[in-house]
Parts: sequence; structure tokens; C-alpha cells
Amino acid sequence: MAYSYKCNLSFGLVYIPVKLVAAAKNNDVGFNMIDKKTLSRIKYVKTDDRGNKVDSADIVKGYEYEDGKYVVLDQSDFEKIKTHADKNIEIDSFVSVEEIDPVYYNKPFYLVPTGAEKAFSVLLAAMRETGRAAVAKTVLGTKETLVAIRAVGESLMLSTLYFYDEIEKSPYAVKDAPAVKELDLAKAIIGGMERHFDPQSYKDEYRERLLAAIQSKIDGKEIKIPQLHSPRGIDDLMEALQKSLDEQLRKNKSEPRLKKKTATKNRRTSAQSKRAAK
Repeated sequence: MAYSYKCNLSFGLVYIPVKLVAAAKNNDVGFNMIDKKTLSRIKYVKTDDRGNKVDSADIVKGYEYEDGKYVVLDQSDFEKIKTHADKNIEIDSFVSVEEIDPVYYNKPFYLVPTGAEKAFSVLLAAMRETGRAAVAKTVLGTKETLVAIRAVGESLMLSTLYFYDEIEKSPYAVKDAPAVKELDLAKAIIGGMERHFDPQSYKDEYRERLLAAIQSKIDGKEIKIPQLHSPRGIDDLMEALQKSLDEQLRKNKSEPRLKKKTATKNRRTSAQSKRAAK
């Protein structure tokens, strides 16, 4: 797991040298673009606007200040304009973790101390016990970035955030309030489906089927078509809600080991459904 950035994390007059380590990886199945006739790889040749081939080493960043006129900036130029604050993560404020809408979260990183481990431990414990997240700004690459730092178990996790003006408004907003009976049934279904979130129980099943299909192709076999159950749609909302609740209750009863909390929820769900049906 390679680090992507080294800097100092600071709050008040306390400085902690840290490195950012990517907290997520890409499990996408990689494909190459090939010619279907020759099965040869497709190559993309970089050329300038005059058609001349350009080596990657000769490609630089240029800003067009007039039509056809550019000024070139290299990495040392970007480093020169960074202030002390830009090269570090200076905590601006602490906020309640619940105040940050998940829509703002972008990329997650682990913060790993490269010194001042005691200060790191104190900050982690204080944030965990107060339920606070740290908000700061820093420059990653050539872009100023808003970040949030949270205590997650025995680690500090930094997530880059979108700025307010980068978030699009929802294209739709509910205008009419739902009927009481429909709402009660929907809440009862939610209660019957309540579980503790277990990320390990969720797998990328499409990726598994894709890899199996690739192996079938390699072996010269036909790809097996999965048998999918297509549920029958119900036009009447009340009927659809009631049948959904009944099916969920049957499913819960068939589960061999229901936690006490879930069983209590089911009893409450049953009572809610009876009230909703009246």
C-alpha cells in the first residue's frame, strides 16, 4: 500500500508528521481495446495539432493566455506558489460527524503518523470520544482540497470533500405528503428489514459472473445465463406495500437466528401493519 502524500497535520501548536495512504482500491476487471480482425492491441499515439508525434516526456502543462499563445508551468512552478498552509493540513475547525452530509465525501485515505505518535494517539482518542470530525484545507497536486478527518476505530481517516459549489442540486423534490396508511406500511417494512450494516456480507456478484464468463470463453465453453427472478409489478400502492410487508415477515420467520433486537422490531412491525390495515 503506497503512500500518496506526506505533510504535517496540525491543530493549534501541535504538529504531527503524517502520510496519506489510499483506503480504497479499484477491483474493476481490466479490458484492452483490440482489433476484432487481428486481435492486436490498439495503441493511442500522442500528436500535436500539427500531426507531429510527441513523446510523453515532452508533454508539459501550458496555459493559453491569448489565442495560440501559451505560458508553460512545470512542477517546480506549482511548488513555488504553495504557502506553508498549502503544504500541510491545518485543522480549521471541529464539527459533529453527523453534520457532514455524505454527498460531500469523495476519496478516503488513512492518516499514518511518521513521528509524534503520542500526539497522534491523543488527537485520535479526543476526536473519538467527542464524536467530532476535523475540517481543513490543503493542496493535493495542483488543486486546493477541502478535507474531513474522522476517528475510525484505532485510525484517523481523511476524506477529500467536494466544495459546496461542486454539488449539484437534486432535480426532484417531493411535493405531496403521503397518506397515513401508506406511510405506516412503508415504515413497517423498513422496521422488518432493519439489520446492522455488515460490509463483509456484500460482494460484487456481477464481477464474479464476469470473471466466470471470461473463463468460459478461455475454455471454449458457452457462457451460462443466470436464472433471474423478475418480480411481478403491482399497480395498487397499498396492495404492493401490504404484500411486501407480508413477504418480509415470512422471510424473517424463516431465518434461523434472529437477534433479539430484530425480533422485537418484527413484533412492532406486525402491530404497525395491523394499524395501517384498519
